[in-house]
Amino acid sequence: MKAPVRLGLYGLVLVVVFVVAFATAGVAVPGQTVQSWVGNTKQTDHDAGEDQMDTTAPEGDAEDASSLGLAVAKDGYQLTTLAAPAETGADATLSLSIIGPNGEPVTDFDLEHEKELHLVTVRSDGQHFRHVHPEMDANGTWSIPWQWDAPGSYRVIAHSIPSESGETTTLSSSVQVAGNYEPVPSEAAATATVDGYELSVEGDLVAGESADLRVSVSRDGKPVTALEPYLGAFGHMVALREDDLAYLYVNPHGDHPQAGETSGPEITFDANAPSPGRYLIYVDFQVDGQVHTAPFVIDARSDERSGENTGAEHEEGRQP
Repeated sequence: MKAPVRLGLYGLVLVVVFVVAFATAGVAVPGQTVQSWVGNTKQTDHDAGEDQMDTTAPEGDAEDASSLGLAVAKDGYQLTTLAAPAETGADATLSLSIIGPNGEPVTDFDLEHEKELHLVTVRSDGQHFRHVHPEMDANGTWSIPWQWDAPGSYRVIAHSIPSESGETTTLSSSVQVAGNYEPVPSEAAATATVDGYELSVEGDLVAGESADLRVSVSRDGKPVTALEPYLGAFGHMVALREDDLAYLYVNPHGDHPQAGETSGPEITFDANAPSPGRYLIYVDFQVDGQVHTAPFVIDARSDERSGENTGAEHEEGRQP
């Protein structure tokens, strides 16, 4: 047999073998197995980026996650180009952008408490909390000089009101800071001391219900009545659910104070815990032009009167 003929027959045999093998695989490999392969591939992709905080909501909880600042995107808005130093002690810049539904950086925001963007950063154990206000350039990039105090995984939360939507948008992502991370366990605490001021908080958090939290400020045992307006109020409170750092921006009671007006020693806030569990509370207040931040740890209980939990229980630990 001539060589060309032999080669032609050999090629035909290969085609037949390939077709049979393909058909056999289609029959022999169940769909469930294929799905398992796909799942394993996705898991591998996720593991490859394990240095990033998982901001993807569990199935069925997407709406809750986006409303509590646990997602990078909400209603077409997305937190992007987040950049920050990767180690402690480095003087650098923290920057980010918010992309709108049209795919372009948002440059028009409404004021809320006298600022267009409130930026909160906190380590995964609730330590090293900051509430700051970056500046935006003409291209929609927000930035602020930045230095991390300690290693660990940090959640970065951007709270704003894009003018086009007029709706509050809270987005978050994460930054990993290299070094030996030593988490600090939380303990329930209704009192705090900061910069010589003593603070206490009164009020019960009940999941799914509005509650008044009253914060009292004193110094050397005497009530402080010289609280100054800061961001349009005599105090500000941020609450984070401990297990996943879900974000609650808590509103202070009362009208906006006038310039030069003072108040104290109490500040009352309206808080609503979405579920039972432990909450990390941070209160900003200003005296003599200096802003101070006091941390508290409060446990929210379920509504025992209904005999049911008003929110889903969360597993111990958090996904950093």
